[in-house]
Amino acid sequence: MSSVSKMRQVWEAYHPIVHLLMAGTVFVQLTQSMSIPFLAIYLGETTKLSHAYIGLIIGAGPLAGTVGGFVGGILSDLFGRQKLMFFSLLAMACSMIGFITVAHPISLLLISLVMGLAASIFATVSKALMGDLTPEHKRFRVFSNRYLANNLGFAIGPMLGAFLGISGSNLAFILTAVSLVSFAVILLVACRRCGVTDDGGGNGEVERASLGEIWQVLRRDVVLLTFVTGGILLVTVYGQMSVTLSQYLRENFSEGVALFGTLMSVNGFTVLLLQIPLTRLVERFSLFARIAGGAVLMAIGEVGFAFSPDWTWFITAMIVFTLGEILIIPAEYAQIDEISPANMRGTYYGAQSATMLGSFLGPWAGGMVLTAYGGPVMFMVMAVLALVSLIFYWLGRSLHEKRKQPRNAIVETSM
Repeated sequence: MSSVSKMRQVWEAYHPIVHLLMAGTVFVQLTQSMSIPFLAIYLGETTKLSHAYIGLIIGAGPLAGTVGGFVGGILSDLFGRQKLMFFSLLAMACSMIGFITVAHPISLLLISLVMGLAASIFATVSKALMGDLTPEHKRFRVFSNRYLANNLGFAIGPMLGAFLGISGSNLAFILTAVSLVSFAVILLVACRRCGVTDDGGGNGEVERASLGEIWQVLRRDVVLLTFVTGGILLVTVYGQMSVTLSQYLRENFSEGVALFGTLMSVNGFTVLLLQIPLTRLVERFSLFARIAGGAVLMAIGEVGFAFSPDWTWFITAMIVFTLGEILIIPAEYAQIDEISPANMRGTYYGAQSATMLGSFLGPWAGGMVLTAYGGPVMFMVMAVLALVSLIFYWLGRSLHEKRKQPRNAIVETSM
């Protein structure tokens, strides 16, 4: 089979809107990585705000995102996906412009909150739309490719921004805003041309749930609660691993900052090089097996960080840790997708975004253990958390299998 035929098969395997969301993810992440990672430096140079307040401004966005994804998911199930994606992209673009035109502390804090809410809403709703438009057996691969697209954009963006000399400049924020608006318009037009509408076209004509039905399902779904709890523990380990690792290396190694930069590059390039082959390799295994394998690899990586004496051992530990990350992230999304009712996919994806609470708990709890007991103990605690998360995933999986048994029994009886 020719390479052209293979590319055609890959393209036809997924809905055109799924391809567009992948390409848009790379483009937007590429431009965002020229601006957002440099926001603290930008605010420090252009305002008289203290380091603490700048940290508060930047931290407010992700914290708001834990709420935004949940709210956005519910709203998308009630009113449709398109409008929410369009307006969330526009809100992100306005936030980019706001960062370079506003200097008042409270205004900057509000802009960061809007940015975090909008980004979380778009991420949740776009994943839900990908789930709507993709057959169930292909969704793990789609989520893996989306994770790869995020990393690809983030890997290229900082290097391109540095080459062009615009990283962290006004032009970088403006370019990000323009890319967000452009993507919003292109996505809206493409959805309408492909027949993907907020009235259900292209989404399987699934009847929407009412707010009361959504609340009743969420209130009773113990399986969702156990998966989210396990997810919070895992995100505590990998979500902000870089924060505690950077502090440990800077304080305990003569070239700690350079080593940390190298480890972050190793993390990114490991994802880019091994994401696709590793995803293909593990598709034969159950979702729980993939999550379990990923958690064990991350735990081994944390133990490696605790006892690594030099660069070679740290790099090896980071590769092992990243392999676990590659396995876990798409499997978590697919696990939530598997238990979600078709007309509540956005709500369930939104509930899964609550796992980002771990992005706050990781630096906070990890920082306290690091200060009180040192790096090796802190890394070992994180390794234990990764393994403890499997208890919740195993419990959730068991409950989900039991919940499916009555349905299977009914089917067999009717036959």
